[in-house]
Amino acid sequence: MTTVSELSPPYPSPAPRRRADARHNAEAILDAAARVLGDRPEAGLADVAKAAGISRQTVYAHFPSRDALINALIDRATAQVVTALDAAALDTGPADQALVRLLEVGWSSMDSHPFLLHLSTAPVSPDQDRDRHAPVLERLRKVVERGRREGDIDPALATDWVLAAVLALGHAAGEEVRAGRMTADEAIDALRVSVPRLVRPES
Repeated sequence: MTTVSELSPPYPSPAPRRRADARHNAEAILDAAARVLGDRPEAGLADVAKAAGISRQTVYAHFPSRDALINALIDRATAQVVTALDAAALDTGPADQALVRLLEVGWSSMDSHPFLLHLSTAPVSPDQDRDRHAPVLERLRKVVERGRREGDIDPALATDWVLAAVLALGHAAGEEVRAGRMTADEAIDALRVSVPRLVRPES
């Protein structure tokens, strides 16, 4: 005997559509948040919802707090930076110049995600922040170790010290821009000069 279900057309399950809609909404929220927080770092979730053209309830369904939203923004920006670093040919050319390219990628991310300039600290624990940035630090370490082997970075300087010094310069540049004492272009120009001088062996 033929059942009703056998005669019914094979309609797809609504679950994949709901998941796609949820992903679309989440991306729309993140895009809106990046714009709003870039202009107004103090903005709240209601401002983000208005900019995204959705209800506050929808925003809260995806991101239950402002910190959760900011963490998601940082995670997305970090993933994009890692992708850009992998395209930056960091394993070719003089390592001191590769360090400059790495920092340029980071500053390009600031241009794409201006809200990052307004974040003095991320709303996570130091361990979580370290884990988040581990892929970037791994690539930075490889450049430094290659430079020490090939002579573009002074082998008398310990790898960990070079890492700390380069990151400190990058953070100092960010603080200068945040304080309005330098433009972003002036900061990256200063890094292009300062980083090679810091790490090159004495001639």
